[in-house]
Amino acid sequence: MTPIDTPEGALDGAVIAVAGAAGPAGRATLLRLAEAGATVVGADADVARLAEAVDAARYAHGGATVIGETVDLLDLDATRAWAAKTEKEFGRIDGMVHLVGGWRGSATFAETDLADWDLLEKLLIRTVQHTSLAFQDGLQRSDRGRYLLISAAGASKPTAGNAAYAASKAAAEAWTLAMADAFRKAGGEDGPHSAAAILVIKALVHDAMRAERPNAKFAGFTDVTELAEAVAGVWMRPAAEVNGQRLWLTPKP
Repeated sequence: MTPIDTPEGALDGAVIAVAGAAGPAGRATLLRLAEAGATVVGADADVARLAEAVDAARYAHGGATVIGETVDLLDLDATRAWAAKTEKEFGRIDGMVHLVGGWRGSATFAETDLADWDLLEKLLIRTVQHTSLAFQDGLQRSDRGRYLLISAAGASKPTAGNAAYAASKAAAEAWTLAMADAFRKAGGEDGPHSAAAILVIKALVHDAMRAERPNAKFAGFTDVTELAEAVAGVWMRPAAEVNGQRLWLTPKP
């Protein structure tokens, strides 16, 4: 995916929700979207870290509207209520960036612990199902609605010790592509005006990781700031160009 610059103010008036907003990728995304002018509503299960992320984005971009909501994304009704509240309060919803993550793996395929699947199915699949179902109608009403899933290259080329993780990511991708088909059908002959797309990385890296492992190369990893830039850049592309696409931020396996 060729990066696209998102000028300051390019997302003025847009209202974008971010699920999993308290982690390093979430913090970077809140910052970048606020910088581009969007009203950003972040959700996370970690109340303290979410408050820190929201405060950081507000401080970095004085005057930006950045809000934190504590939402149980494993509860479909609660997720629907979040979507409805956001659209009612701001009059529109133009984006849902799904950053909820998690990883479990094993040394070999035979040592796979199915308890890992039980956890990852909730974190990586169930939350995607809930946010997509909750936000689809609002995104369809927008003239620039975007649903973005962050996925991993391992979903396309699983390794022996990552069966549960890769299968979970692959299922989340399939679910997102089904949403993209719904946008395509809704657009009819004119093509979709809303889009669901997948940003594919190998893994993420941030400054704290580099400080902990100063000699590590993190080859092929995507910095969280680069991911945030790519997220914002999706709004600079026509819906028909990105809908149903895997946008690779790392070489294809």
